[in-house]
Amino acid sequence: MGWSLRIGRIAGTEVKVHVTFFLLVGFYALQGYREGGAAAAVVTTLFLLALFGCVLLHEFGHILMARRFGVRTPDVILLPIGGVARLERMPDEPKQELLIALAGPAVTLTIAVAIYAALAVTGKPPTLAEAIRTDAPFAAQMMGINVMLLLFNLIPAFPMDGGRVLRALLAHRLGLLRATRLAAGIGQALAVGLGLLGLFGNPILLLIALFVFMGAASEAAMVETRAAARGIKVEQAMVTHYRVLPVHARLDSAVQMLLDGEQREFPVVDNLGRVEGILTRENLIKGLSTKGPDSTVGEVMTSPVPVIPAGTEFELALDQLRDSGLPALPVAGPEGKLAGLLTRDNIADLILVRRAIAR
Repeated sequence: MGWSLRIGRIAGTEVKVHVTFFLLVGFYALQGYREGGAAAAVVTTLFLLALFGCVLLHEFGHILMARRFGVRTPDVILLPIGGVARLERMPDEPKQELLIALAGPAVTLTIAVAIYAALAVTGKPPTLAEAIRTDAPFAAQMMGINVMLLLFNLIPAFPMDGGRVLRALLAHRLGLLRATRLAAGIGQALAVGLGLLGLFGNPILLLIALFVFMGAASEAAMVETRAAARGIKVEQAMVTHYRVLPVHARLDSAVQMLLDGEQREFPVVDNLGRVEGILTRENLIKGLSTKGPDSTVGEVMTSPVPVIPAGTEFELALDQLRDSGLPALPVAGPEGKLAGLLTRDNIADLILVRRAIAR
């Protein structure tokens, strides 16, 4: 995800924070300062950091359970509205997804119960209504917010954990694809309802509604894509009619090639035909503005880039393309020579064709 900063690595998973998280902390810290001075600003900041520490523990509940089933998690991103742990692949069985989905809420429940037990030992524990008050003690507020997070996450709609639980239960009878469509539809219906409520003066609900709607659509699209791609090799989906650029070609030559046809990404090769990088349209435009048309392709291209073997499973290649952040990657044949291009546009066309055939 763009605009994310890497803050560390825990047990093999990169921990990233979206820049909007810092804006959220700054906003509430400033609000606290205006209401109660520096001390209130510090307390507000510490509360938000503790809250997102709980969110991180919640996400690592998912991560550790996923590892039990051999599913790796490259990274987890903290957002103003929660966290997102990115699994490298879908679990093999609905039961596995069910356990992975429930692991996060189980951690959140454990945190809330532990705080409640500690408060019970030291004095009278608060009720939930008392704990969610803004003037409640720090520990009581942490208990209350974890209970609210638990309830929110268990709403049976994507992209919350409850939606994944619902899909896992439905997948036993309907299959993954139909179960995903149904859970995503429920999620989007919920988002519309939240958005309508948010129009009556609650911008936070509007933000949540947008997150839920987009998350549900993204999940449905991802599963549809993987279902359509199942059983395909990269060599069946790659672009085979393309043009290449020598590493020492001038940018004005690249401009002419861009304008001559529909190709937007160009493999860059050396004198022996080996891949040196990729020149994207964005590389080209930026290079023209910063270095001028007389500069070379090698000065502005993206390099190095992953090269995908032609026999790779299409689903794995999709992950490589996504992780690269590029619109296209070169494909190598049996002898390592350039054999084609895997592009996002071509993938979209392939998915549309496969869906039409399936229907």
